[in-house]
Amino acid sequence: MNGAELFLLGRVLMKIGEEALPEPPGGEGRYAGSARLVLIVAGDIAAHPGSAVGEIAARTGLPQSQVSTAVARLKEAGSVQAVPDPADRRRVLVRPAPEASGRVAEVRATRIESALAAALGSDDPERLGEVTQALEVLARTLMPASPARS
Repeated sequence: MNGAELFLLGRVLMKIGEEALPEPPGGEGRYAGSARLVLIVAGDIAAHPGSAVGEIAARTGLPQSQVSTAVARLKEAGSVQAVPDPADRRRVLVRPAPEASGRVAEVRATRIESALAAALGSDDPERLGEVTQALEVLARTLMPASPARS
């Protein structure tokens, strides 16, 4: 495998992951932006609690407007809290909510088998198990430990 193949595989895996995610309350059309953006922002907030939207945008490379939209979705879902910055009351700092929201629990509990079967073009249990196991090995090996993985 070369770098280009790995990059393209990553894009395929992101699409499968997006397909596996449960639809947000009110449907996809209710929200601007993709689930991918929300997950990127949520991951950054988990890694850097107490960040301003501009700081999240700088770290993720996303436009500030997309970060603001993602933060609004996460607030509505009860996944994050926005609090005034004690050093500068004009700024708002975003941090994970103290307790996982129902939406977070729903997303974490969602399995990938049906999205993976659709991508593979097969629901053969042996093949699904083999690919799922390979993905679990990659996740354990390459991803940092986080609350989303526990």
